[in-house]
Amino acid sequence: MEMDMALNAVNATPNVGSELRINKADLLSGTYADEIAALLEARSVVFARGLEFSDEDLHTLAATLGDIRLDGKDGRKKDSLMKVTFDKKHSELTEYFWGTFTWHFDGAWEDVPPRASVLTPRVLAPTGGETEFINTYAAYDALPDDRKRQLDGLMTAHTMVETYRRIVDNPTEEQIRDWRGYGEKIHPLIWHHRSGLKSIALSNSTEYVVSMDRAESDELLKWLADWVEQRRFVYTHVWQMGDVLIWNNTGTMHRAAPYDVDSGRRLHRVTLQGVEPLAAEMAAA
Repeated sequence: MEMDMALNAVNATPNVGSELRINKADLLSGTYADEIAALLEARSVVFARGLEFSDEDLHTLAATLGDIRLDGKDGRKKDSLMKVTFDKKHSELTEYFWGTFTWHFDGAWEDVPPRASVLTPRVLAPTGGETEFINTYAAYDALPDDRKRQLDGLMTAHTMVETYRRIVDNPTEEQIRDWRGYGEKIHPLIWHHRSGLKSIALSNSTEYVVSMDRAESDELLKWLADWVEQRRFVYTHVWQMGDVLIWNNTGTMHRAAPYDVDSGRRLHRVTLQGVEPLAAEMAAA
């Protein structure tokens, strides 16, 4: 009788990121889907080297882990494949990708943020362009108990103004009015997951804590940003052609390291539908 072998995974850092030692056929088979899901909860990011995934392979792998999401911005045609690039020959979303240089989680404007994404490179920048990930489960767990008590129950406002403030120097009044037109999204600062775990729901769109005056809010959010960005919670993925990487969007923040936007750098991504309403889980906890 044949027996399934355990998934071979090697930790990339003590707190975040694991490399899978696996061949393409086994990864695409779905045999290890449950183990990968558990690793994503524990380690936030998993990756494998040298597998040379096609776009079809990306979709096949994603489908073993959940329902595939259709993405589109500002009324553009929705597609299950996102091309992350500043090359306008390959994407109509280039203005959107400026936000990828600052720490964020995807879907901060949604009640149910995406669950995870699968990513592979097509063109790499000559220098820079690494993707960095923060394990926000580990960052929460390591908080002092008094900080946990302080943060639990706080609500934060996410705004487009805050997102663009970080990437646009000296915005005009007209730009600020346009960004304000998107309104606000209110989320709990601490995400209570169905698993019983908690993570920090901080993003580049987090403008202020609802119950605090602005000075107090700014001080707390600055402290928290400094906390989660400690290197012990960060994994930096140095891309190689042939890589495939999966990250748990509900328990990470991520960003791209600086690179020449004219380099043609291009990553292909397939995203999974969310399954946990952020605010609803907070209310039910």
